[in-house]
Amino acid sequence: MALYESDHTKFMREMMDKHPEWAEDQRRGRAIWWDRKTPPAEQKAFSEAREAQRPYPYDTHFAQS
Repeated sequence: MALYESDHTKFMREMMDKHPEWAEDQRRGRAIWWDRKTPPAEQKAFSEAREAQRPYPYDTHFAQS
């Protein structure tokens, strides 16, 4: 049984085969945004700035506190 592969996936595979140099650009871009550690001070600031989630955020008749 063949597994489904979307047209977009096929297109991307073809393009990556035609342009192998794109793989290095992809790795560099990923390293900038995703593959990095968050400094502890910045992580602490993020957690302190977080607000508690309301029990049901879509209720239009909630009491504001």
